[in-house]
Amino acid sequence: MPEVVTLGETMVSLRAAGLVRLGTTFHSSIAGAESTVAIGLSRLGHSVRWVGRVGADETGDLVVRTLRAEGVDVSTVERDGSAPTGLILFEQRLPDVTRVRYYRAGSAGSRLSAADVALGEDTRLVHLTGITPALGDGPREAVEAALAQARERGATVSLDVNHRAKLWPAEQASAALTPIARGADVVIGSADELELVGGTRALLDAGVREVVTKLGADGAAVTTADGEQRAPGHRVPVVDSVGAGDAFTAGYLSALLDGLDPAARLERGNRAGAFAVATSGDWEGLPTRSELELLALGEGAALR
Repeated sequence: MPEVVTLGETMVSLRAAGLVRLGTTFHSSIAGAESTVAIGLSRLGHSVRWVGRVGADETGDLVVRTLRAEGVDVSTVERDGSAPTGLILFEQRLPDVTRVRYYRAGSAGSRLSAADVALGEDTRLVHLTGITPALGDGPREAVEAALAQARERGATVSLDVNHRAKLWPAEQASAALTPIARGADVVIGSADELELVGGTRALLDAGVREVVTKLGADGAAVTTADGEQRAPGHRVPVVDSVGAGDAFTAGYLSALLDGLDPAARLERGNRAGAFAVATSGDWEGLPTRSELELLALGEGAALR
């Protein structure tokens, strides 16, 4: 069994080259917070399994083929012949303002259930997000089952709150995600997202070991019972900010798996996030382990 298991919905993504209403071309790929983290961890040298459902369609083939090509274990992915693979549409309206539209109602991914979740004895880390429970009762029960199985096996559980206001209102998200967050070992989110699940102090009091706050271009912070540490972000030209938070999460969890201290975890997370924003796409720019040091090179450096 892979050392990391994550679960959720991966969709086919269409990125518009111009304004959709005027007619334009699209670049197709895949997108999903959990699969982005899976790819990020795989590129950093970890064995990862993505658990999910896709349609028995060409777009489902694209999802499975892409993840497999990135070294992610897709051996338990379910192919649903009665529901399509979900779709997400990106339209960049301003240099750093992207409109996102979801077409996932009734998708195969929304049919994920507790029966789809089975962790192995060797699983060290289970990564969850707040997106999956927003997709319906079945996906929420799958997240709860993964949390329960992880607790039984002594695996570490991480939760990225990842609140999506287009999927559900804040009040509903808070009610569903707060108990999940309190059952995790590591909770990650922006300051607003962490408040949605009770706030840093309440999470620590509930038994969460570390609460990680994403601070965007300013870097990130981690708070434990011993106090708070901060690490600045890396200043790079921003091409596309979509996926930066998931890239940070992948880097942070990679360092956690490697047994590094909190400061080093923040540093690796910030490095991964910098690579992500410097490249178009959700996951395409995620670094390999050997590339992490490239940010230390001077501007205009050429590797010959």
